[in-house]
Amino acid sequence: MRVNKTFKERARSLRKNATDVERYLWYELKNRQFANFKFKRQYVIEPYIVDFVCLSKKLIIELDGSQHYDQLEYDIERTLFLQSKGYKFLRFWNDVILKEKEAVLEVILKALTPALFRE
Repeated sequence: MRVNKTFKERARSLRKNATDVERYLWYELKNRQFANFKFKRQYVIEPYIVDFVCLSKKLIIELDGSQHYDQLEYDIERTLFLQSKGYKFLRFWNDVILKEKEAVLEVILKALTPALFRE
């Protein structure tokens, strides 16, 4: 499936201008170094661009800053659309990633490998 040129350029711009928190988490997820799962960042799933996605597990990770307080309705609509395409979602507030990175990584790992964590 070809990606709309405008979306592709916007995603490229978002990657070049990543926030500190995005870079902080990307450092952990890039190059299959997180449990050998391949992640992409600022990935186009039209008509949206997601922060991080593991396509093999259809898991989207979104990082939320203060701007998300004002766009709750948009975020809900976006999440429902992507869930209808079979994606699972994890959302983390930026400050949680900075303060509790190891706990965040554990939540991500559990979402990627639920069979390993069944009781």
